[in-house]
Amino acid sequence: MKILVNGRLVEVPAGTTVAAALVIAGVAEFRCSVNGETRGPVCGMGICFECRVTIDGRPHERSCQTVCREGMEIGTGAGMPAGMPAWPAKSRRYESFDVAVIGAGPAGLAAARRVRESGASVALVDDNGAPGGQIWRGKQVALPDGCKVLCGARVVAAPEPGRLTLEAPDSALDLGYRSLILATGARECFLPFPGWTLPHVTGAGGLQALVKSGMPIAGKRVVVAGSGPLLPAVAQYLRQRGAQIALVAEQAGGAAVRRFGLALARHPGKLVQAARLRTGIRYLTGCWPVAAKPGAVVLRQGDRTWTEHCDYLACGFGLTPNAELPRLLGCGTEVDEFQQTRMAGAYAAGEVTGIGGLDLARVEGEIAGYAAVGRRDRARRLFRTRARHRRFAAAMERTFALREELKALALEETLVCRCEDVTWGRVRGFAGWREAKLQTRCGMGACQGRVCGRALEFLKGWNAELARPPVFPARVGTLL
Repeated sequence: MKILVNGRLVEVPAGTTVAAALVIAGVAEFRCSVNGETRGPVCGMGICFECRVTIDGRPHERSCQTVCREGMEIGTGAGMPAGMPAWPAKSRRYESFDVAVIGAGPAGLAAARRVRESGASVALVDDNGAPGGQIWRGKQVALPDGCKVLCGARVVAAPEPGRLTLEAPDSALDLGYRSLILATGARECFLPFPGWTLPHVTGAGGLQALVKSGMPIAGKRVVVAGSGPLLPAVAQYLRQRGAQIALVAEQAGGAAVRRFGLALARHPGKLVQAARLRTGIRYLTGCWPVAAKPGAVVLRQGDRTWTEHCDYLACGFGLTPNAELPRLLGCGTEVDEFQQTRMAGAYAAGEVTGIGGLDLARVEGEIAGYAAVGRRDRARRLFRTRARHRRFAAAMERTFALREELKALALEETLVCRCEDVTWGRVRGFAGWREAKLQTRCGMGACQGRVCGRALEFLKGWNAELARPPVFPARVGTLL
């Protein structure tokens, strides 16, 4: 299909996201920050808001979440207007279900299937354009018969018990429910270091998500760095699509990673997968990025520091739960044996309750789905399986715990808050998150602290709980 990028006609494959289309068009710098820095996409899943562009006259649209349409007009950087055009009239409707499932990844899909088995009505809501979550992004997934799927819609508020306010690109929806299952998943943890805001630096999972959405990677040299089992998986995926993987830099020590490998022996499927991922890819432990420069990254391993040239640095320091909605509802993410939170009728499953991987997410989703419709006998049958996967998750958490040296990466002039361009030097002297926000606007930008909040939790020990509505930036009309 043909689209207009900064007034120039560009042809892109159908189904490509705007972010991927811009890369195809040769655009590397999507927007300018508060201080005029050029920025590109980071998270690839609509969390960081660094990929904002103007789409058909609407400024500040997330390009990684928007699929191209024939004749679409896109403006980037200086092409983004400062003012807001007149919005067309928005429709609004109300729908009610027995169970609402927020998040259409592995946990949410598993929960919805078990709910539908009982004959109860269920709505499956997801911010992405299609179900599957990040792990099955770009793939066809089987949906439960009779399940109402609301993709491209995000929860922005919870005005009263039993009701959520959702916003889609062209409408708003009031969603009523009797039981609620939160399967909001997780996002990557980004830590600040010199150069981490350069346009060629993305999240590890972020780059994978962009490539899944149509971004070309063939022939590009990539360094994958950070921590966790996601790194080799991303490296293998990118290599299969033609990328040249320079190396994988894992910050965890070699001894810890080897012990984790022994733990995998009790999970034969995971062991085979891990061996396959490592084949032919240079994998360094006790290694991490200390700085990024245009076209390169500076790495450290022990006493050795060197520069590795690359087209992309894909860097993520593990995952952190998307817990903003549970906090807004007041139910939290701690669950009982049936995955029920401290709020009656509200359940949580998957990575939102703690990072544990695909298998744990699915079984937790099944337990929550059964419990939400009163089938606790069926839920109990899955407790032993969940316990086994939780032991594996605990081993993973121990192995990939972030090392103290990473706290020293940020320099005085290194940006911590990407949205408001707040440096480490400006926030490091404050006693807490609230004081830093009031004095510097740290955490008050478009991503609402999702990036810098987790970073400062690690760097300063601050509890950056994000629980103020709207959960995401929203139109005023949606909230009225």
